[in-house]
This record gives sequence, structure tokens and C-alpha cells, in this order.
Amino acid sequence: MGANNTVERGLRLGRESPGATAVVVFGTVLFLDLLAKLAGVAIGPVDLLGVSLGPFGGDLPVSRVLGYVWNGLVIGLVIGLAGIGLSLTYSILNFANFAHGEYLTAGAFSGWAVAYVIAGIGGAYKIVETGVHLVTGLGQHSLENGDLVNLVLLRTPPTDAGANIALSPVAVVVGLVVAVGMTLLVALALDRVVYKPMRGSDGISLLIASIGVAFGLRYLIALVFGNSRRIVTSSKGVPDMTVMGVKIGAHEVTLMVVAVLLMLGMHVLLQRTKLGKAMRAMADNRDLARVTGIPTERVIRTTWMLGAGLTGAAGFLLVLSQGGLGFTTGWRLLLLIFAAVIMGGIGSIYGAIAGGLVIGLASRVSLVWLTGDLSSFANPTAFALMILILLFRPSGIFGGVKTA
Repeated sequence: MGANNTVERGLRLGRESPGATAVVVFGTVLFLDLLAKLAGVAIGPVDLLGVSLGPFGGDLPVSRVLGYVWNGLVIGLVIGLAGIGLSLTYSILNFANFAHGEYLTAGAFSGWAVAYVIAGIGGAYKIVETGVHLVTGLGQHSLENGDLVNLVLLRTPPTDAGANIALSPVAVVVGLVVAVGMTLLVALALDRVVYKPMRGSDGISLLIASIGVAFGLRYLIALVFGNSRRIVTSSKGVPDMTVMGVKIGAHEVTLMVVAVLLMLGMHVLLQRTKLGKAMRAMADNRDLARVTGIPTERVIRTTWMLGAGLTGAAGFLLVLSQGGLGFTTGWRLLLLIFAAVIMGGIGSIYGAIAGGLVIGLASRVSLVWLTGDLSSFANPTAFALMILILLFRPSGIFGGVKTA
């Protein structure tokens, strides 16, 4: 009797919601294929509607899957951390800030410029040696050729100045602080010049203004720091460990620890402090919050500071784990950040975190099936997953809960 009821419910679901049934079937096939790959079982090739899909299953080491999961968690935490700032901006200011990616880039460049200089002078290089290089031109650096300026602007950084958590932890910590501080200063300045005069405008006007701000800030960064992509971190002396066949670097562990601590800090601020209660009240009803005496302008300013600071930290941590930095770094990540925020539920910081983790995992675990030339479709796969989730839960994973 129980089996018959299950079959009847399955048939009824198939008739009432064929889309959901197709998604469930497709997900089940992928899961079974993954199990077959891990077990080393191959069946096929499989033909579907006259199209050869290759063998079902195969031979896939467990360590490779775990590596994809680890990398997905790392990038997911960066996306989630940056997504918190975007969610705060949307829930309290009620507009989608397209300049958010450039805040990430500004934080990354400013933080790593300081970290690189500190590491080059006080880390792997001796102060005297660097001074001789800078003054006499004997070696890599020369004041006459403007190398000091290029070093500060990360245009032609020296070969391995030791900008890493092992050889120059102080440089990395100071760089993170500078990244947060500089990003929030940029956000406050732009708010004063651009967004504050438009505070009473509709969301579309603010969105269009943010697009203009994004282009202006992006090419200002390119003008100052150059438009070439460069490597600004060093792997020299950085300890790695292997867990279940997965190589885990100290930079990635640092990223995860810092990101989790910042997320926990945001949770405590929103749930346990007077400021957090004011922010949640404004997110729910700005007019009512103003009537009850909440200093809305102060809350808005604090929102910019928190959102931009977390985004700057995300940019700095992203470069710490990946090593590469270019003036389009934030722009390339912006769509994934938006996808995470929308998937998690616009206005919910917990939704942004959850959405970031789902996007990060989907973009990396999908490489189990997207091999060779198909690997370039990893990010589009994450967007496809977002669409599927929104089809069945239009308000997102956390149902559009405001702020918290």
C-alpha cells in the first residue's frame, strides 16, 4: 500500500509540475553518475534522442572531487562576503549598486599595494639591501627610473618580495586593514558626491548612476595602477598540507578563517547591538524608522561603511588565495555576487552567504562533468542553478528576509 501511494504521488507530481519532475530526474541522474564515477564503473556510451552523451560513470578519484569542493568553498566565501555588502545596500538603500565590483577591486589594489611595499622592505628583503637598490639602482630598483613609484602602484613589482602570510604576516594584516579602510572611504566619498543628492530618487535612477560610477571608478583604477594583470602574492615559504589527497594552502586557510570571523561579526552586530536593530528597522520600514527617532542618515552612512569594508576585505582575500590582480577583477566577479544575493534572497545577509556558497560549489563541482573545452561553462552552470532555484522558490533560499 505504501509503495502504491508513493507511485501515485510521484505520478501526480509529474502531471502537475513537469518542470520540477524534470529537475529531480536530472539531479538524480547526475548524482548516480557521480557515484558511478567514484566507484570506477562505466556504462555506455549513452544515447539520448540520437545524441551520444558519452559513458555513464567512469573513473574519478575521490581526491579530485574533494578538491573541487574545497575550491568551491573558498570562492564561495569570497562571493558570500562581498554579497553581504550588496544585500545591506539593497535592503536599506533600496537599489542595486553596480559599482559594488569596483569597490572590491579598489580594496584589493589599495591593500596589496601597501602589503607589497611592506613585504618588500621588511619581509623577505633586508632594509639595507632594499635601500641600496632604491638609491643606487644596483639590483631591481632604481629611483632614477621611477621603479619606486612602479613598486608602490604594483605596475612592475619585484620578483618575489615575499608578500605572503608565512614570510610577511604583518604585511598581509596591514594590507587587509588598509583594504577595508580605503574601500569604505571610497564608498563614503561616492555617497556624498553621487548618491546622497539622489537619495529621494527611484531605484532605477540610482541603479543607472551606479553603473556610471562603476565605469568611472574602474578606469580610474586602471589609470593609476595600469591595465595589466599581475601576480602580487608569493608562494615562497608558504606551508601546504594535504588532507585526503587535497592540497590546502595557508593562504586559503587564512581566507576561510578571516571570512568566517567577519561573517560572525556581522551576525553579532545585527542581532545583538542597537545599531543592528536600527538597521533591521530601516530595512523593514524606513518611514516608520524615521518617525520613531532612528537617525536614518547615520544608519545609511554606517551601512555604506560596513558593506564597502566587507567588500574590500573580500577583494583582498580573493587575491590572497588566487595571487592574480587586475583592474577588472571585481567586474568579473560582480555577476556571481549578484547571482548569490538573488539566489539567497535579496536583503538577507544569511541568504547572501548561502547563495555565495552554492554558487561557488556549483561553479567548481560542475567540473566533474564539464571537462576539457567544456570547463569554460562552469560559471554559466552556476547561473543555471540559480534560475532553477528561483523557478521553485522565487523569493530565494531565505525567502527575501530583510537584512537578517
